[in-house]
Amino acid sequence: MAASKLKQDETRVRRTKLLALRRQGIRYDDERILALGYASDGAARRDLSRALEQHRDEEAAEVGIYRQQENERLDALLEAAWPQATKPQPVLDKEGEVVAMTVDMRAVDTVLRLMDRRAKLNGLDMPAKTEVSGPDGGAIPFSGSDLSELAALIAIADQEHAELPVVDHDDDEDAGGDGNA
Repeated sequence: MAASKLKQDETRVRRTKLLALRRQGIRYDDERILALGYASDGAARRDLSRALEQHRDEEAAEVGIYRQQENERLDALLEAAWPQATKPQPVLDKEGEVVAMTVDMRAVDTVLRLMDRRAKLNGLDMPAKTEVSGPDGGAIPFSGSDLSELAALIAIADQEHAELPVVDHDDDEDAGGDGNA
């Protein structure tokens, strides 16, 4: 049976005070926490865990709503750009004669960016694989038994990294801002 509105409000106030005290570093067995009405420090711990779990569930629901709203916005934008990106339009010469049929490449780029945004929003992209290799591209020799060996490997990596040219692989962060080279 659900708790009454008054009981829910009392619990919310007690948990808010408990959280404030814990943020200050007050221990669970401190009299200020027990004075909130907890029978023991264990009861306070359990109540705080329940409060944090409830908060996490509420945040997850809010994130789900936000993701749904963003997907709906992306749907509307994609619907607007799709026809220009997929249906060839006539290219006219000076006399108004059709000389070719082509799709709007800016619309194609817009559609691709919308699709990329949707994939990122929904976690559809595979994580990028990264590999660190040793000298001449081989395996990194490391026995794991000596910290000085690890420090030497880090020094080698730092030295090799300093010699490498900087390459920007993220089109979204280009200086031009449009992702085009």
